[in-house]
Parts: sequence; C-alpha cells; structure tokens
Amino acid sequence: MSLIMIILAVAGGALLSIQAAINGQLGSKVGIFRSAFLTFSVGALVTALLIVFFEPKQTLTLFDVPKWQLIGALFGVPYIVIMVLAVQRIGTAVATVAVIFGQLTMSMLIDNFGWLNNPAIPFSPTRLAAVVCLGIALYFIYSGSVSANTTGETDGSTANAPR
Repeated sequence: MSLIMIILAVAGGALLSIQAAINGQLGSKVGIFRSAFLTFSVGALVTALLIVFFEPKQTLTLFDVPKWQLIGALFGVPYIVIMVLAVQRIGTAVATVAVIFGQLTMSMLIDNFGWLNNPAIPFSPTRLAAVVCLGIALYFIYSGSVSANTTGETDGSTANAPR
C-alpha cells in the first residue's frame, strides 16, 4: 500500500508541474489572478461533485473541527499565485523544485516538532542529507536555466520572453 501511495504522490507532483506550466502561460495572457480564480473555481466545482457522489458520511462537519484547521484552505491561494508568477519568470522546472524544496524543509520541521497535531518523526542525518541534495539540485537546475538563457538556448519556457 505504501508503494501505491508513493506512486500516486509522484503522479500528483507531475500533475502540479503540468498545472504550473499551463497556469503560467494562461496567467501571462489573462492575468495572474484570473488564472488563479479559474483554478480555484474549476477545482471547487470538481470537488463539490466528488463530495456529492463519492464522499462517505463523516462524523464531523467543517463546522465541528477546530477552527485553526480551516486555515489550511487559505494556503492554496498564495501557492497558485506565486507559481503562476514564478513560472513566467524562472520557468517550470526551477519554480517546481523551489516549491518542493520549501515543502520538504517545512514538512521536516512539522514532522520533527510534531506541529499542527501531527505525530513527531525525529530529524536525522539522512533527512538532512535529503534537504541538502534537493538544495543542490535547485542550484544546478537554476544555474542550468540561467546559462541556457544567456547562451541563447531555450527550453520552450517563457522564463526570459520579452514582456
């Protein structure tokens, strides 16, 4: 079961990269906030349909949970807006790896300290090595993007397109 969840998570990550690339293009044409609005509107509609047709009954409703748990919904807006903006300027790969670096770093802090009522998973040298490796990957991907743009190569992104 764990392997299936890892595969699904990797697929979800791939979909987020595709979404970022598409939203970056859309945002450059219709505006960052319109692109974000479309993302959330369509997402809300699809989620509502999933709830109506597939969600089993829960013992608690959104009105019953601790109110601090509802703020998680607010974090999607800055993510989408930042990605639409970032993809236009630094490309999909750099923006995505930067997001993953931020996610990994924060998730390890949440795990280590058991923040937000999550079970504590202690920090370890291997976890630190993972963050360092991803930081190095971010450096190389960014450096490769900068050198490709200065030598006239292109990856098809709009990172340095005229504005």
